[in-house]
Amino acid sequence: MTGTTRVDFYQLSRDPVDVTVAKLARKVLQAGERLVVVSAEAAQREHLSKILWEQGGAAFLAHGMAEAPHAARQPILLADACDAPNGARMALIADGQWREEAIRFDRVLLLFDGAQRDAAADLWRRFAQDETVDNRINKQDENGTWREGR
Repeated sequence: MTGTTRVDFYQLSRDPVDVTVAKLARKVLQAGERLVVVSAEAAQREHLSKILWEQGGAAFLAHGMAEAPHAARQPILLADACDAPNGARMALIADGQWREEAIRFDRVLLLFDGAQRDAAADLWRRFAQDETVDNRINKQDENGTWREGR
């Protein structure tokens, strides 16, 4: 990847990580993009898989595990690393742990909670000094809508 990577920071406040992943994944698919959802925790990946399938009827979000056969066909992959066998240009980091290899994607959605706030703030300050990163913050209002903020 060349040029600028956009990194969107999402501080979890109202909705838990699984609800937020489902909402963001739906938007990514609606935009015609592919996605890699990254978490080091196998239990979290399994839970997210269940949530994505349970979206209801025709609204389920088709996905698979990165290590499974036919991973390249999946519009959404759940993975423990920032690799994209499905050709995704977007990554969603569900466990809040920044990985340097994420910078290879065109856009990264970094979810973090209150316990990870200081690490996210340090990362934000680092990216603010980096001309190759376009960092943005997203805040959730009382209705659950995410809006870009400062």
